[in-house]
Amino acid sequence: MGDPTKKLLPIAGRRNILITSALPYVNNVPHLGNIIGCVLSADVFARYCRIRGYNIIYICGTDEYGTATETKAMEENCSPKEICDKYHAIHRDIYKWFDISFDHFGRTSSPQQTEICQAIFNKLWENEWLSENTMQQLYCESCQKFLADRLVDGTCPTPGCNYESARGDQCEKCGKLLNPTELIDPKCKVCRNTPDIRGTNHLFLELPLLREQLEKYISEMSVAENWSQNAIQATNAWLKEGLRPRCITRDLKWGVPVPHEKYKEKVFYVWFDAPIGYISITACYTPEWEKWWKNPENVELYQFMGKDNVPFHTVMFPSTLLGTGENWTMMKTISVTEYLNYENGKFSKTKGVGVFGNDAKDTKVPPEVWRYYLLTNRPEVSDTLFTWGDLQAKLNSELLSNLGNFINRVLSFISKPAGSGYDSVIPDAPNVKSHQLTMMLAANVSKLVEQYIDAMEKVKLKQGLKTAMSISSEGNAYLQESQFWKLFKEDPALCAVVMKTSAGLVYLLACLLEPFMPSFTDEVLKQLNLSRETHLSFSDEKGDIDKAKRPWEIVPAGHKIGRPEPLFKELKNEEVDFFREKFAGTQADRKLKEEADAKAVAEQLKKTNIEEANNNKENSKSDVSSAKSIAVEAEATISKLDIRVGLITKVKKHLDAYSLYVEEIDVGEGSTRIVVSGLVKYIPLEEMQNRKVCVLCNLKPVAMRGVKSHAMVLAVSSKEHTEIELVEPPESAKIGERITFPGYSGEPDGMLTAKSKVWEQIQADLHTNAQLVASYKDAPFTTSAGVCKVSSIANGEIR
Repeated sequence: MGDPTKKLLPIAGRRNILITSALPYVNNVPHLGNIIGCVLSADVFARYCRIRGYNIIYICGTDEYGTATETKAMEENCSPKEICDKYHAIHRDIYKWFDISFDHFGRTSSPQQTEICQAIFNKLWENEWLSENTMQQLYCESCQKFLADRLVDGTCPTPGCNYESARGDQCEKCGKLLNPTELIDPKCKVCRNTPDIRGTNHLFLELPLLREQLEKYISEMSVAENWSQNAIQATNAWLKEGLRPRCITRDLKWGVPVPHEKYKEKVFYVWFDAPIGYISITACYTPEWEKWWKNPENVELYQFMGKDNVPFHTVMFPSTLLGTGENWTMMKTISVTEYLNYENGKFSKTKGVGVFGNDAKDTKVPPEVWRYYLLTNRPEVSDTLFTWGDLQAKLNSELLSNLGNFINRVLSFISKPAGSGYDSVIPDAPNVKSHQLTMMLAANVSKLVEQYIDAMEKVKLKQGLKTAMSISSEGNAYLQESQFWKLFKEDPALCAVVMKTSAGLVYLLACLLEPFMPSFTDEVLKQLNLSRETHLSFSDEKGDIDKAKRPWEIVPAGHKIGRPEPLFKELKNEEVDFFREKFAGTQADRKLKEEADAKAVAEQLKKTNIEEANNNKENSKSDVSSAKSIAVEAEATISKLDIRVGLITKVKKHLDAYSLYVEEIDVGEGSTRIVVSGLVKYIPLEEMQNRKVCVLCNLKPVAMRGVKSHAMVLAVSSKEHTEIELVEPPESAKIGERITFPGYSGEPDGMLTAKSKVWEQIQADLHTNAQLVASYKDAPFTTSAGVCKVSSIANGEIR
């Protein structure tokens, strides 16, 4: 969120930008499609503008008036205001978790909304842009009121549909838009009586009379100011059909009252007053709101929304403002998204289908990962699809293996103690321009920075993100080609050039990716030991763009960095399977399943407690003997493994799998074995070269992405799977010698003992309490091919 004490106003001579995103409707929890369609996209552009040094405010809030709120209030047996209070807080908390940086997040049910909405109406009335007409509507004699479209349901009149619960505005089954009077056998939702048709007077905005002014505005803005193509198409479709008078009043109680004696029992139609909410929410932010909204010479208005909202923002709202005759700040640029679909269907707030904002938080997948995935999948020109498998692939390959790997390699090497690194101090790097590889990198990065700015200025957010990530790929290629680990010993001056330049790229990535993943940027700046307040900038005035062309100048020599930490955590297959099942079906289905599961657990717990009470004495007698038998079983299983000392003589990355190495390993057989290992994410390529390892040799060969692996390199991990290290034999070990592990009986004479900090901790646990063997028996090794369960090896995989 923005600083609540700092009220920004336009500044003469600066670029002043007013950003809005479509006001989310307050009657439900927003799903991921809602989030990417409006608030997240606008937030990315707002953050970009801030780091560029523009003077901007980002305004949004909940849309709270209208039929849907009244209907939801009836469903939950409370007042419309109580519904709005409840869901406004839910929306606010979800957007806060997603790091949405509003300068003000307000609501339309405010006194300012009533005041400004009625003032605009009065101007339209004075200028004679409004007309009166009679409409035929359903009237409920029992409730003594006209029924708004969502307060009536009945059978869909569409041939072949005949859905019996169609709403008065739309049939959910066939999707056809309806008028309530078209329904077959309509019923009042409140009392279930059959309403009759009566005439009622309403007010209309005369769009046909405003057409000339509107078309002039659209033709000037849509082309010159880069309206997204889908916005232009939707607008032209409305104009082509022919503009008709649009009703701006409704027979409701919950809304802005019409300030006219004849219509005092009515309120404004939500699509008349909702866009005015942008103005009233700005008025809640600052009493000097007119400096933003009545200042078209000095303020640029950018609006973000989903495609279903377009005509109301390009036709209805502009016509309303033009009709007042006042000098309003009109929309300059509109950015519109298509639909984000979910797995095999569509997101639906009404049916509760898909992943909702609170669901995303509950997964424990960090907000920067959700933001990255939604933005790489932003439906800018056509509908896109959310799948759990795609989320996993983008996290593991793009964030973890590309971006996170580059930053961690650079900062980890710099942080190594003197003699093997730079003791956390950025080295000096004279004579940079004599290094051709660094000059080529700078040229490539310079072009990418220019492409990034061009994309972001045109609100092509997906392209901007892709371009920024390309800089990470350039950095990884630069590290590999420079072979900095060799340069450190063979040419220290050149190694300093590479590492100082790479540190600059780390900062540059943190800066360019801040609009997309602000919490990621905060963590990188923390690891660089740089503050957001004084260092995060990409401004022309400060020369940041020019400096980006010389990345070795970005972080000064002598600066001490912080402590490097992994930036991303792998998303595993079993987690993806869990999420896919958890979020299948509708929210109602999930709730029923959770209740059933909770009941089953409670019953099982009750049953277990009774059994434990009855059998407590018997169990205590057998504890010691059980632990001993478990330990013996584990020892017997371990003894079947043929583990030998091996030397990696050659290693390269698998051509068809980002996470796999292909190694040639000498295990003392006269010829090398081909081994495929999934260690790319954990151990850099240079650290795999010419290294002694423990090799499990008596496994059946298995093909991994087209390459047959004839053994397995052993590694161990922490319980959280965040730390993985190779199990290393002693330095004096000879190639081909057999290995066993400490802590088990029956070791043959002459067998070597493998060492590993993580393994030693496991051994300490085993010796402290023999019962812990039960935990480790099925997975004492996490190997380079994944989890290697000892029990599964013993059950037939051993040759």
